[in-house]
Amino acid sequence: MDQIDDYDYHLPADLIAQQPLARRSDARLLIVDRARGTISHSHVRDLPDILRANDLLVLNDTKVVPARLEGFRSRTGGRWTGLFLSQDSPFPGPTPVGDLIPAGAPIPASQSPLGERPTAWKVIGKTRGRLEPGESIMLCDSNAREVCPLNLLALLEHGLWLARPESDLPTWELLERVGRVPLPPYIRQGTMVDSDRERYQTVYARRPGAVAAPTAGLHFTEELLERLRALPIEIASITLHVGIGTFRPVTARNLDEHAMHSEWGAVQPEVCQAVRACRERAGRVIAVGTTVARVLESAAASGPLLPFEGETRLFIRPPFEFHALDGLLTNFHLPRSTLLVLVRTFGGDALIREAYAEAIKQGYRFYSYGDAMLIL
Repeated sequence: MDQIDDYDYHLPADLIAQQPLARRSDARLLIVDRARGTISHSHVRDLPDILRANDLLVLNDTKVVPARLEGFRSRTGGRWTGLFLSQDSPFPGPTPVGDLIPAGAPIPASQSPLGERPTAWKVIGKTRGRLEPGESIMLCDSNAREVCPLNLLALLEHGLWLARPESDLPTWELLERVGRVPLPPYIRQGTMVDSDRERYQTVYARRPGAVAAPTAGLHFTEELLERLRALPIEIASITLHVGIGTFRPVTARNLDEHAMHSEWGAVQPEVCQAVRACRERAGRVIAVGTTVARVLESAAASGPLLPFEGETRLFIRPPFEFHALDGLLTNFHLPRSTLLVLVRTFGGDALIREAYAEAIKQGYRFYSYGDAMLIL
């Protein structure tokens, strides 16, 4: 199967969750047993009764940054909206307007920590008219107060801009002042409310850098994690900074023609050791989210799981052979998306089709603030 049309399905609009549940772990949980070919119903709070002692849960500790930006063009006054994507390695010196980097020039791919003073940002944005290198955007906070200019240095590929904010604040602090939670457009047309700053973030988020939440992890509470550890179930963390590609649909008709987006991830040596130890004690390695699945399988591309740090463009699709995972906890994904392709590749195409139909029939809540599925 290699046609994106085969990954389409109809979802009633009223099943798209617009608000999180009052209690994270009260989300419903559809359990898919691949060996038995069965589907059953439970709740995330019941995971201690579902998982086995000696299993290993792998979490994504990325932290969502308030990456949605608003402001106006200093030259024309026209409204501008945008999204912060990453902070890149610093330039080797000042970049005056007269020496602008030409479009298409190579830009360092590595990311510098967001706790550092801003150097170069990658952003994407939209406004009326055509932007030119050398223009400036005045960034504003949520009360429409002017905060600082964002100077556009170079137009890169895919509509991305290289830009530099005029601020002495570290990037994380500056984004806290000017940014909004980057909700996907299917939640209130992307408009945040104050509670989203806490709820569109996992309780174990640690490393800032994502522009979208690893949503399977939104269901966990500190209390649930402690109950799991007491079984005992081991818990390990990797990092994958969810990027702009998570919002982009597959436009190619054939999957092998789709240009997969890249995301920065890291798997530390101690995670590799935890996976090996889990296998030795006959436990199961369960990824909490497709982001964890993607970075673990990137690190296991040669077979054994090895330490990994850098960009991954891995597109998990049939007939992909999994090396790192035994189970996957995941939310329900948009039709015609690479994430749905990944889930059906892991869970079995016919069985996951049946699971989605059952979830719709039973009124499960879909997408980022929705319910979850556990594939074992």
